[in-house]
Amino acid sequence: MVVGAGLAGVRSIEALRAQGYAGRITLIGQERHRPYDRPPLSKAVLLGETDSTVVDSDLDALDVRLCLGTAAKGLRDGVVETTEGEVDYDGLVIATGATPIRLRGEGRQHVLRTIDDAIALRERLVSGARVAVIGGGWIGAEVATAAARAGCAVTVIEAGETPLAAALGPDVGGRTIPWYAEAGVELRLGAIVGTVDPGGVTLMSGARVEADVVVTGVGVRPAVEWLKGSGVELDDGVLVDEHLKTTLPGVVAVGDCANWWSRRFRRRLRVEHWDTALGAPDTAAATLLGEEAVYDPVPYFWSEQFGRMVQFAGHPSGGRQGPAVRPLWRGDPRTDAKWTVCWLTREDRLTALLTVDRPRDVVQGRRIIEGGRRLDLVKLADPAVSLRDCIMA
Repeated sequence: MVVGAGLAGVRSIEALRAQGYAGRITLIGQERHRPYDRPPLSKAVLLGETDSTVVDSDLDALDVRLCLGTAAKGLRDGVVETTEGEVDYDGLVIATGATPIRLRGEGRQHVLRTIDDAIALRERLVSGARVAVIGGGWIGAEVATAAARAGCAVTVIEAGETPLAAALGPDVGGRTIPWYAEAGVELRLGAIVGTVDPGGVTLMSGARVEADVVVTGVGVRPAVEWLKGSGVELDDGVLVDEHLKTTLPGVVAVGDCANWWSRRFRRRLRVEHWDTALGAPDTAAATLLGEEAVYDPVPYFWSEQFGRMVQFAGHPSGGRQGPAVRPLWRGDPRTDAKWTVCWLTREDRLTALLTVDRPRDVVQGRRIIEGGRRLDLVKLADPAVSLRDCIMA
């Protein structure tokens, strides 16, 4: 059985069939929509370029019993309790994802997690509308991009000192500040929201941000409440090992709700991005079928904001390659439209990189992180030199 009908859930079914499992598979999904991709929600759907992001997978050919509009309520040995009754299982994939965090207040808050969320928000993004976006992270920037393109008057409210400070650090996050002004978006930094009210937002300082539309993009929480008391260990999601096993036999977890142990980075990771939902199910399926498989990727994701393609790979902690101690810039963000920042260990090994409109860097950089090779820092600092040519013999 697979609980969670997003990309991770569908990919788990595909992986089970590809690896030879011929038994019954039940897919339980809380939404009534057929499984769909989420990344386009804040991009193509919000921009009005499409109304559907249905996953290209033939569930009929995969011989799946599909239970939509059904929510998991609890778990005990061999049984998932749902809103439509109990369902037995021999092996279970937990892929229930995450739910958006909402803030205090009686005003309407839009969030962006489902196709219904995206379409409802898109209908409100009309020329002249005052839009307040709470949170200057990846989703906040993408929503602000779409709203500004629709002709809205956009204000982004960020509690940190820069956008993306939590994800990238203030030095790197600060390089994105000029993008907001260029797009005609007002950016309020160091602004903590007190309440979301009818007609706008009240900050902890007492200041008001008047708005016709309020979008809350301050993060998500793993959707694991239904697992409490089940014996599955929880801590910022479902705790799993490098094989994606939970603390219950025959139960694995994948996607946004899975908090796995990374051998590469020597720490737990919970990555809320499409690439994880795409790749982890192969390991989870192999584990359920009794194979020895390890999930240890170099995490990757991308964001389209203010006319730029921003891509990230790796993890700045450094892990087994040693702690990351410094960033190195390829190009100057103050003068160059295209640039990369690399996080390096003391041994001059690449552990993470962020690229802006430099797709070749992220492709080559991801491979270099996987290989753990040392780099020539003089060459690395020259954006005209390809990353693969910076590898030391």
